[in-house]
Amino acid sequence: MGVESDQEIVQMIGTEEHVMAAFGPSLEECQKAQIFTQMQALKYIGNKVRRQRMWGGGPKKTKIEEARELLASTILTHVPVKEFNFRAKCIYTAVMVRRVILAQGDNKVDDRDYYGNKRLELAGQLLSLLFEDLFKKFNSEMKKIADQVIPKQRAAQFDVVKHMRQDQITNGMVNAISTGNWSLKRFKMDRQGVTQVLSRLSYISALGMMTRISSQFEKTRKVSGPRSLQPSQWGMLCPSDTPEGEACGLVKNLALMTHITTDMEDGPIVKLASNLGVEDVNLLCGEELSYPNVFLVFLNGNILGVIRDHKKLVNTFRLMRRAGYINEFVSISTNLTDRCVYISSDGGRLCRPYIIVKKQKPAVTNKHMEELAQGYRNFEDFLHESLVEYLDVNEENDCNIALYEHTINKDTTHLEIEPFTLLGVCAGLIPYPHHNQSPRNTYQCAMGKQAM
Repeated sequence: MGVESDQEIVQMIGTEEHVMAAFGPSLEECQKAQIFTQMQALKYIGNKVRRQRMWGGGPKKTKIEEARELLASTILTHVPVKEFNFRAKCIYTAVMVRRVILAQGDNKVDDRDYYGNKRLELAGQLLSLLFEDLFKKFNSEMKKIADQVIPKQRAAQFDVVKHMRQDQITNGMVNAISTGNWSLKRFKMDRQGVTQVLSRLSYISALGMMTRISSQFEKTRKVSGPRSLQPSQWGMLCPSDTPEGEACGLVKNLALMTHITTDMEDGPIVKLASNLGVEDVNLLCGEELSYPNVFLVFLNGNILGVIRDHKKLVNTFRLMRRAGYINEFVSISTNLTDRCVYISSDGGRLCRPYIIVKKQKPAVTNKHMEELAQGYRNFEDFLHESLVEYLDVNEENDCNIALYEHTINKDTTHLEIEPFTLLGVCAGLIPYPHHNQSPRNTYQCAMGKQAM
């Protein structure tokens, strides 16, 4: 990928003794295989890759070209490569290798069910995939018809409208939505029960169904991990409202004030980050990445650059979000162990609003609440005036949140708007739920929907 020096490779991964000891055999393996230059490495990869059959008789590619294209487009496809500049992909690979080596001797493995890493698929994303599949199918059929008609000698002028099947896309969408079966071969997606008829048995039944989320995990597998109550779903998902039986813990309901984010444009965030001192990774040498004050900055999983003063970046970013210069659903969090700053603006993240605490006092006062009751303010005003802000699961880890006003101390950053919003729509209607045995609340969530 362009890094030929052994020294730079080691510096990018880490110069600690145990890291070098784990990575050393890989360099020895290269020496045994007589690979010392970039061209030799590309030739080695090219010999291992099965040659792709090219239709249309394009120019034949050499093994080196095939290997270079494979590295650019197939390996770590989400990391962009412009004009075969692999620098960002090199650093990403080095970070991955380093974390694998460090995880070998660490018993504290990451929790795969942690909600900060999960993304919910919304109706818009699913419908866009369905439409893309149907539209490409429609285009390919039109191309086939055109290829059959146009070569004929006495054929009339090709009229696209005559050969269009008007109801093809409509029927595809109606069929998928009415049956709930989404089988999209292009995206290797085959799911049942994606759409369901809204239950209008009662008002609570309809509300409860609109906040329901379903995991794609197989219901027949008897694994406790995905079903158990995660600490990271505190305040985001209702702890009581889940069905009994095989779907227990896999079908959940959103808590009362939870919001699910949608995709946002990341262009303005990239500009802002560079203005706040984020340096481009292409300008750094491998040695600088291992400095203790240098933090990698990630935007939606891609390396954006590095920052030398991460606290200033995070604080300024949050102040600008509160002032309304950035979308209120963009989150920024720090991981001190891995020396990383994560910025997220993608869709499907769970987040909820909290009152901002300044100098051990909540920003929202009785005067604000009176104005809200009289109709002079709405919730949007609270967001724009830096009184309330949305936090997602990752950013909650950086904050100290008080449950009640009398528990605020000098370290508190946020205050819960109302503790009972931790529950969902159905569980919130149970009188004195904290006096009940836990399964009783779960039973009431199921039976409360059947009440007229």
